[in-house]
Formats: sequence, structure tokens, C-alpha cells
Amino acid sequence: MSGRPEELFPLFSGLETLRGIGPRTVAMLDFMGITRCRDLLFTLPTALVDRRPIRSVLDASLPAIVTVEVEIGLHQPGATRQRPYRIHVRDQGTEFLLVFFHPRKDWLQLTFPTGQRRIISGKVELFDGIARMTHPDHVVLPGGAADIPQFEPVYPLTAGLTQRTMAKAVAGVLARVPALAEWIEGSVMAGHGWPTMPAALQQAHAPREDADLSPLAPARMRLAYDELFAHQLTLALARVRMRRAKGFQTHGTGELQARLLAGLPYQPTAAQRQAVAEIQADMAGSNRMSRLLQGDVGAGKTLVAFLAMLTAVEAGGQAALMAPTEILARQHYAELTRMGSDLGVVVVLLTGRDRANEREAKLAQIADGRAQLVVGTHALFQREVSFANLRLAVVDEQHRFGVYQRLELSEKGTATDVLVMTATPIPRSLTLANYGDMDLSVLWEKPAGRQQIVTALISAGRMDEVVSHLRVALAAGRQAYWVCPLVHESEQVDLTAAQDRYEALRIALGADMVGLVHGQMPPAEKDAAMQAFESGITRLLVATTVIEVGVDVPNASIIVIEGAENFGLAQLHQLRGRVGRGSAASTCLLIHDGNLGEAAARRLTVMKETDDGFRIAEEDLRQRGAGDLLGVQQSGLPRFRIADLESQGDLMKIAQDDARLLLAQDPDLAGTRGRAARVLLYLMDKDREILPLKAG
Repeated sequence: MSGRPEELFPLFSGLETLRGIGPRTVAMLDFMGITRCRDLLFTLPTALVDRRPIRSVLDASLPAIVTVEVEIGLHQPGATRQRPYRIHVRDQGTEFLLVFFHPRKDWLQLTFPTGQRRIISGKVELFDGIARMTHPDHVVLPGGAADIPQFEPVYPLTAGLTQRTMAKAVAGVLARVPALAEWIEGSVMAGHGWPTMPAALQQAHAPREDADLSPLAPARMRLAYDELFAHQLTLALARVRMRRAKGFQTHGTGELQARLLAGLPYQPTAAQRQAVAEIQADMAGSNRMSRLLQGDVGAGKTLVAFLAMLTAVEAGGQAALMAPTEILARQHYAELTRMGSDLGVVVVLLTGRDRANEREAKLAQIADGRAQLVVGTHALFQREVSFANLRLAVVDEQHRFGVYQRLELSEKGTATDVLVMTATPIPRSLTLANYGDMDLSVLWEKPAGRQQIVTALISAGRMDEVVSHLRVALAAGRQAYWVCPLVHESEQVDLTAAQDRYEALRIALGADMVGLVHGQMPPAEKDAAMQAFESGITRLLVATTVIEVGVDVPNASIIVIEGAENFGLAQLHQLRGRVGRGSAASTCLLIHDGNLGEAAARRLTVMKETDDGFRIAEEDLRQRGAGDLLGVQQSGLPRFRIADLESQGDLMKIAQDDARLLLAQDPDLAGTRGRAARVLLYLMDKDREILPLKAG
């Protein structure tokens, strides 16, 4: 794409080019992330002040912003300059006070001459039964009411920045908005009754009632759609580039897969079979695969991924599986080794802890192709890791990796197919926001034999009762997790809580029965603790959220989550998924402070009512918003200035369909609408993102 269109130059100029905006104001706006004129366009009002004149303050429900005509009465200067200066005024219904602190007496007497009339506007409050307006916002002569805006937008501010300065700066930028060709498909515009973008900007910055501030107001919906459409267009462009990149045509013989399936004690679900078919069709095609495999906790993603990896092996190639933590990488390695033990497939685990000679041997196996399946953490990214014939890269728990890491892995092999997996159910709008360039396979059902998990809410006051029940269950041969409270987002604080609970439970249940695992343990100690629990040597594992993902101990059928009110819904659901993996009936006990707030009570009630991860994810989005869901800082989830995925999420799918339709009709964006869409990409700063987005 060529450089930024000329008509956008005024919007991308510096803030100092706006009349009345000096270096001090520029610095304050910069602190708010507003560095160019176009940033002001997409900083919308958050509230509205109604300054329409009324007859008397008696007609207002105080405290309130009031605009009223008054007759100026007695001036009462304070005894000292530190005392407030009062002016008595009367409107058509009552008398009240104007109050000024640190007054300039000459200015006040000139502005408010006794016996004359003025129209004033400001906040009126009651003090000791007397109405008073402190420092009016506006003062004009009778007949000058038109100089006071009837509806005044309220913008987000920072210290030192005033609403008046902000409004003046926004007005200056709005005057620069050029006429722009329409990039939205005509039927979408007509179906929603949206205004043009310039009109939408004018309307959004000039609300006349509270409804105009709603995300569902036509002007705001239009602007949100522009933002989402630009985002989806960049993802669609990345998708087109990915599809243009020729890939291996990987055809498996099916032999290894058939032997694996014949040895399973269960039949794959219909969802698993469909996902495998979709993945294998992609791998057999001439274009590189870019597919997201999404499933709830326990939906059987590992089997689907293993079958895909065996397809690569059957075709004479290699496959790599990358996990975000060493615990999860080792779990995958153990699972793939167990499932593949009778298949003769060579599986290698590569982590940062390998000794030098051991590492060299593994690197040699990977480089000459003897290692057919390679499992690892970020160590797979390191430069010295060279594959002989990498056909498939599987990335687990993608939301914990950045875009560039995924790109690096896919580029380890020529034309490598990429399969991304996530066990974290994601609301549809967020899935499209993060993975809109990828094809999607969803595992919507759980394998046969998965146990229902009974979830109970228990007050912290019944802790002794919980420990007594645990004692009986452990004595009967059952195993359990005890997850310690998420007191703060601090590993150190959580660690202290885990250590204290571990010591207390060792005393209560027996030292040999209880193990401890947390993120700050030396790796060897962590492995030993996990091994002791997996083998049944320890019966109860006290842990921080390090066990949230990937830990699979079928005999563990009880999980106690202490301080459950401090966890998000998605995290509670992931933790609960550590049980229900064997043949025993399973239980999740959510221990909470009895004084639950409304939001916390709602979260725990949802957990008790359903184990549907997708329903839980949608509820989590409603409660916490996109900004906090899934750890946005790690996920690279785009931050939208206007679009609100909680209330406007349905627009994301429309935007994706429209973007893909546009590129199908006009892949080079050379037609009338395509050229308009180019302007939108530049306006939304997407020209910067196109290069990294080829990674998805």
C-alpha cells in the first residue's frame, strides 16, 4: 500500500497545530495517549451536562447543573482573602448565593454589578438548607443565553486539563475532517440506519441526551463498526497473505492414526472427528494452514492435536508442540509418549533445563529428523533449534503467547502449517478479535466417561468441616487439590498463603499426605512434587494457580478453591477442570468470605449452576469486560478506543464477513470501495499493524 492519503494529513498533524493549544496542553494530552489530532476524534464524551435554562433553582433536583437568569443583590466580601466571597442573587422563585474562593474583588464587582441581571450556569448544591453556586461556569448578559451551550459534552481529563480546553481542541479537529468516500457495504449501512463517518463524528461529540452516549446510539455504533471493520480487514489481509503462501501438501497414510484409535478405550466424539477432518483437509491443501482449535476444559484437544501430528509423521515430516509453561510441556510430553508408546514414534522434550550434552543430543535428533514429535516451551524458539522437515507447529494456550512468538515458530519450517489450541473458552467477539484471520474448529462436546463435577459454595467459617471431609476422602484413597487464595496479583503474596495453608494441612492431615507446588519453586522440586502427587505418594496437593492449565491426574476427584470470590470466572472454570478426569464422581468446593459483594456472588452462583465453559466465558465478559478477560496484556488483544465488545460484540462478526467479502471481490483494494477502505486503514493506524499481523 502506498503512503498516507493527503486528505488525512491535517488529522495526523501534531496537536500544537490546533488554535489555542500550547506546549503545556500538548503534554497533558500526551499523558492521556492523545498525540495527534486524529486521536481527539476517537476520544468521545463520557457524560453530558444539560445547560438548558430553567425558571428557578426550585425547579431543579439538587445538586444539579443549573442555568438560570438572576438579579444581582448584596455583595458580602469575606473578612480576609482566605474567607469566601458571597453574592446574593434572586431568580424567579427564590434567593440563593454565589460563592467564590480566593476572590478578585474588583473583577467580581465589575462582573456582578448590584441591581443588574445576568444569566449564570454552574453546579448548585444545598449547604445548611441554603442553595449556593460555587464559581459559576458561565456568566452572560441577558439575551446572551445562546452563548452558553445547551448540551455540553464531558470528556475524560487529566490533572490541569479543563473541559473547555478539551472541547475547543475537539472542535478544531472536527473542522478538519474531510469528506470521505464510504467504505461500509451499502446494505450494512442501510440496514442499521447509520450516518456517514463525518456525520457520526459530529453527532458523537455533540450529544443532546443520555441516549446519545449509549454504545447503541447510531453514531457510536457506526464509529465502533469502523474500528472493528478496520481491525477485521487487517486480519483478512493477513489471512490472504497466509493463504497465498504455498504450504506442504501433507497427506497422511492413516496407519499410525488407525493404530492409535484402535487402542483407545473410548470412541472420539463427533466434534473431535469433525475437527480432525478439517485439520487434515487444511494440511492436504496447497496453502498453509492457520487454524484455531477451541474447546472447553476436558473436550479432548490433545487427542485431536496428536492425530494431526501423526498425519505429519505419516507424511515423512515432523511436528512440534509448544506449551507456555514447563509443567504443561511435561504433561504433553508424558501424554504423547503414553499414547504413542506402541506406535514407534520418537517424541523429544526440549526445555531450558536440559543439560548441555543432553541438549546437544536432542538438537541433533531434531536436525536430522529422528525426533518426529518435539514438545517444548519457548526454548523451541531459540536459534540453534533446526528442524529437518517441520510440517506442523501446534501452539497450546495461545493467549499466553505473543504474536511474534507464534510467527517465529511457524517460520522454523518452510511453509509450516500452524494449529493453535486453547482450553480457555473465549466469547465469540473476542475470538474474532484475536483470531479473525484463522479458521475455527470447536469441540462442543466432552468425551464419554467424563464425570459431572458437583460444585458447592461453602463459607470460610466451615473450614474445619471441609478439612474433616477431606481426611475421610483421602483415607479412602481419593486425591485432592487445594488451591490457595488469590489475595493479590502477586506471586509473593500468593506463595505466602500457599505455604501457610500447606503447613496447616500437614498438621491436620499428616505430613506425608500433603504436597506443595508453586511457581517460584526450583524446577526440580516442582517436578518432584508433581510426580509424587501423580503417583499417589501424596494425596493432597496444595498449589497456587500454577495448576490452572494442563495438569492431568485422573485419580484427583476433589478440588478446594480457597478465597474463590477473588478469582475470575474463567480461572475458576479452568481450576475446576483439574478434576472430573477419572471414573470417580468429582467435587469442587468454592470457599468464600461470607460477606460477598454482588458481582462475586453472581460469579460463584454461575459456577454452581453450569459447567458450560462457553456460557461462563460470555458471563465473564459481561462482568469484567474485554480489558480484564484472559489477561489482555499477555494476549495482545486489541484495545479499541470506541468499540465496546461487551455491548457491541455482535458487530465483530458482521465486520469480519464484510471484510472477507470485500477482499474476495477486490483482493488488491483497487476498486471504489477498496480505495475507500485503504483510507480507513490509514485513518485507524492499521498501516503500522499489517506487517506483524501476518502472524495472526
